[in-house]
Amino acid sequence: MAGLAAAFGSGAMTNTNAGMEYSDCIFVIGSNTTEAHPIIALRIKAAVTKHGANLIVADPRRIELTRFATAHLRQRCGSDIMLLNALMNVIIVEGLHNKAFIAERTENFDEFWQVAQAITPEVAQLATGVPADDIRRAARMLGAARRPSIVYAMGITQHATGTDNVKALANLALLIGGIGREATGVNPLRGQNNVQGACDMGGLPSVFPGYQRVDVPELRAKFEKAWGATLPDKPGLTVVEILHAAAAGRIRALYCMGENPVLSDPNSNHTREALQHLEFLVVQDIFLTETAEYAHVVLPTASFAEKDGTFTNTERRVQRVRKAVEPPGEARQDWEIVCDLARRMESASPTRTSSAPEGRTPRDMHYGHPSAIMAEIASLTPSYGGISYERLEKGSLQWPCPTQDHPGTPFLHKDKFARGKGRFHATPFREPAEMPDAEYPFVLSTGRVLYHFHTATMTRESAGLDELYPGGDIQINHDDADTLGVEHGELVEVASRRGTVRAKALLTDRVPRGMVYMPFHFREAPANVLTIDALDPVAKIPELKVCAVRLTKLPAPSEAVTA
Repeated sequence: MAGLAAAFGSGAMTNTNAGMEYSDCIFVIGSNTTEAHPIIALRIKAAVTKHGANLIVADPRRIELTRFATAHLRQRCGSDIMLLNALMNVIIVEGLHNKAFIAERTENFDEFWQVAQAITPEVAQLATGVPADDIRRAARMLGAARRPSIVYAMGITQHATGTDNVKALANLALLIGGIGREATGVNPLRGQNNVQGACDMGGLPSVFPGYQRVDVPELRAKFEKAWGATLPDKPGLTVVEILHAAAAGRIRALYCMGENPVLSDPNSNHTREALQHLEFLVVQDIFLTETAEYAHVVLPTASFAEKDGTFTNTERRVQRVRKAVEPPGEARQDWEIVCDLARRMESASPTRTSSAPEGRTPRDMHYGHPSAIMAEIASLTPSYGGISYERLEKGSLQWPCPTQDHPGTPFLHKDKFARGKGRFHATPFREPAEMPDAEYPFVLSTGRVLYHFHTATMTRESAGLDELYPGGDIQINHDDADTLGVEHGELVEVASRRGTVRAKALLTDRVPRGMVYMPFHFREAPANVLTIDALDPVAKIPELKVCAVRLTKLPAPSEAVTA
């Protein structure tokens, strides 16, 4: 989300889920919304079926949402920036851009245009495979819209060019004035239920809570005073960088909480090697995950129904979570475990007090209730300054909510951007880190299915969901299957430069020729054994959505015995 954060000040949705229903043109790119975000997909469908909105879907696959689309742009995997620059080229050449908005509220247009002016629809057609006429048609819909809304997800961010992808979408929003009003906006859809809240609370290596940068002295001093500790002045490592450092011996201990990198991270054979290099691994989770199998200590924690607290969803909405049942066995709430561990580490280490700034004692990690934690959050995080459990008992609030009498903010950037003016960025096209070739001729992309959540740690505990979608398959185009001699339901070997898995062939026209697609949920066919851990140079997000693979038909069991 780094690109959007630079342009608009946050990686959150700028607008609301409900408001999306009243957009008159919705551009969805890099999001299989009906499968990964089905509630928001209902709003998108309602915009089309109830209010006559134009829906543009840019996706290499024919996904369920394309049934509602006015235009489906099937770009080649990894060519998103080329497509976006071509759309903006048409909007400018045909005079459809919002000149008043650009003049009043943006800067750096000329630098952006130096790149985009060369990307005509005909140029883009060669790189993306999308017909030039289709690009023009979609651009005209966006340029004519009064309330345009842009929706994207990890199909945009999980690339080695992810930051530039997001910057290009920010450019598009600025170009058409699709920001700062109801039913418009740039709306990234978060991948899990409290990812937004985790990021808001400093779950990123470069910021304290509220996206307050660790390398800004006055911000760091504020937290040092509150917490009674000397805090880092340089950003730390991202998840994939941590695992690389563990494999190299630079990280010796890891505390993994509610995450399952063995299935979710790219190049998972390397992830397993990295975990084995650790001297000490702690996993805190509700089930024994694939990652927990490598742990030296497993801490059983409470599920969402067994704890009190808050979740912040993809539209910046802070909502109360209330305990419905008691945790089973020795399971405890996450905050209790973390605080207890912190106190024990403090008492066991007499040198810890030396890390406190002069004249201060370290902050005692003791809270009687999660409401006390929220009070501390409000005292240090301006965007949460007016949020309290007392107010949340009466209903949810959307940040920014800076004071106790503030009603919350349904949409961002009404009058100005966080940085003053919205900045256009030049976003030249770069190919993915790994392209298909004679040895690995297919492009693999990965994603989710409706019936399972992330690494299926929870959903595969449900026999009904597992029966609906048992998994372990790979989507292959019919023509490619004919060439390979593969029948529907047969096992194929899928190999990349990093590893090999076996999967059941699912023949379909949902994927174009030369592309295959695998859900990443299933340990029987772990797609991330195959994916590449190349990183975006700015956000350090891995390129999970594009890598090169080859397919080999496997002999039937009877043939294997005969051989």
